[in-house]
Amino acid sequence: MTERVHGRGAGFNPGNRFERLYIDELSDDREPPEQDRKIPTIFYHDTTRSIFAKNDSPDVPFTFSVNPYRGCEHGCIYCYARPTHEFLGFSAGLDFESKIMVKKDAPQLLEQALRDPKYEPQVIALSGNTDCYQPVERKLKLTRACLEVFLKYRNPVGIVTKSAMIRRDIDILKDLAKYDCVSISMSITSLNPEILSRMEPRASTAEKRLEALRDLANAGIPVGVNAAPVIPGLTDEELPEIVRKSAENGAQFVEYIMVRLPYAVKDLFVEWVHREFPLRASKILNRIRDVRGGNLSDPRFHSRMSGEGEFADTIYSLFQTACKKYRMNETDFHLSTKHFIRSGQISLF
Repeated sequence: MTERVHGRGAGFNPGNRFERLYIDELSDDREPPEQDRKIPTIFYHDTTRSIFAKNDSPDVPFTFSVNPYRGCEHGCIYCYARPTHEFLGFSAGLDFESKIMVKKDAPQLLEQALRDPKYEPQVIALSGNTDCYQPVERKLKLTRACLEVFLKYRNPVGIVTKSAMIRRDIDILKDLAKYDCVSISMSITSLNPEILSRMEPRASTAEKRLEALRDLANAGIPVGVNAAPVIPGLTDEELPEIVRKSAENGAQFVEYIMVRLPYAVKDLFVEWVHREFPLRASKILNRIRDVRGGNLSDPRFHSRMSGEGEFADTIYSLFQTACKKYRMNETDFHLSTKHFIRSGQISLF
């Protein structure tokens, strides 16, 4: 078991599955790192020229996403996006949360894409892979600039975040909402400060997320909550309370996704749960196996989102009962492309 790294979720860098050579950092005669060692965040220019990442998974409700940042400083240990960092030559572990690719020209590339005569108006996901409101956004404001482009063309955008920083952009989000062009899902995985601080070390507290949810709802912006992921044996019992708090703070919808542990995420999560919750580790891992057919991960479409088996059915029933009690998910809301404008104006940039 590795030592805790200050402000990070992962405790080590697992090997990159695309690299032939992997050297364990602690495999030589050096002393292991000190407890709570610190690793700085390094930012790199992302020079790829395409702004859209295409999704072809049948259980993900969008085709294209925009990600101003690749890698995520929030450091959520369970993040399904961690393995995508391996395509960049990095590790899914500490590299994912400390080596961040920044697409500084994301707003300009987005405008070019929306102006293209071949572009067909559709809902675009902002944060389809990593959070668009991670800490560096406070300074770079790339997400805000992208929202200005979406508003200019009145193209619908769906946002998923676990950051209260989104309140900064309420002015733009309100204008998008006038055209049915925005929907926001606030990710709330737990209401327990102790769990959150270990599981999502650099994300907003649950209290701040609920405050942001309330402010967005009061501004007339369609908002909901995504309890994703639910971790059996650790956070599943909180689902009813998350639904209740969501309803009290103005959420129009709520959903959940079962924890997914693809590729290196499995090894990172196993190390983390033994390090942070040693007395509960066996229960948590066995519960995950209960909903994954005896494994820690299930890559199959659809079942990977909800899990299978008796315990997965129990979680589903618990969730549905809470939704009915607090009158959630009773109203359908759909984003619209009918107001889209293929602007011929001079670029904002």
